Parts: sequence; structure tokens; C-alpha cells
Amino acid sequence: MKTFKRIILGLTLAVLTLTASAGSMTNTYENLIADALFRGQALSSTVPANLYVALYTTACTDAARGTEVSGGSYARIAVPRSLAAWLGTHGTATGASSGTTGTVANAAIVQFAAPTGNWGSVTAFGIEDALTGGNQVVCGNLTVPKTVNNQDSAPSFAIGALTVQIDS
Repeated sequence: MKTFKRIILGLTLAVLTLTASAGSMTNTYENLIADALFRGQALSSTVPANLYVALYTTACTDAARGTEVSGGSYARIAVPRSLAAWLGTHGTATGASSGTTGTVANAAIVQFAAPTGNWGSVTAFGIEDALTGGNQVVCGNLTVPKTVNNQDSAPSFAIGALTVQIDS
């Protein structure tokens, strides 16, 4: 019986697909957008070519990051700001958004490196404007927390599993 349980556990860990509930824009970026849209302030100098997906072991909020995973081959994953990288609010990666949900999602798999150390229980994600440091753009919770250990398969978000809701 113990062998059977171990096999099932091994199969569960081999998948490690992450799913996130709709993340919300952080206060920092809400303020930047408000200033750009209504106050005529430049946004282009603060918006990077890539966004970076981060994982946290504690919850993040609109005002603060959670505790980001560190060590064990962890690094934020670059995702370009492009039509090909993000599904629009209408659910496709082509054309301007025309949907009514205010929700965008990843249009390609977002895959982290396979862990070479224990990352802990991953409970939340962030989208950052820099590979290290920088500002948090979006913060959200995983639908189901995942414990990531040394030698697990590489955690990833399947297409459409990383969602960001602009209209709440």
C-alpha cells in the first residue's frame, strides 16, 4: 500500500501546473495609469518591454509584495508585452481587446526552471516590471497553493491559467 501512495504522489508532483485567480493591479501601477490617462504624465519611461512573473510563499497585496521564492534555481520569468504573449479581453492573442470581462491571460506557457532546492509552499504570484527589484504591477493568489520541492518538475502556468483582471 505504501508503494502505491508513493507512485500517486510522484505523479501529482510531476505535473506542478499552477493556476492563478485573477490578480489585481497594484497601487503603484494604478497611480501611474491614473496620472498618464487623466493628468498627461509620461507612462512610457516606466513601462518595460517585458513583464516578469514572480512566485511568492506569502500573500501579496495591492500595497506590498509577498515573500518571493529564492534560491534553488528560482528566477522570475520574462513575458513580453505583446499580442502574442497575452490573450486580450476577448480571449484571443490577435487584435485589440473587445471583451467585457476586463481580464487578460497568458497566451503561452509560463515555465519556471526545475527547482534544485525546496521553494516551499507557493501561494501567490506577482507580475513585476524588472527581473530583480523594480515595482510590482499585479498581485494575485494561486487558486490552489503548491509545495515545490527540490527535483520536482518545473512549475508552470498553462495557457490562460495566469489571469489579470483590470476591471474589478
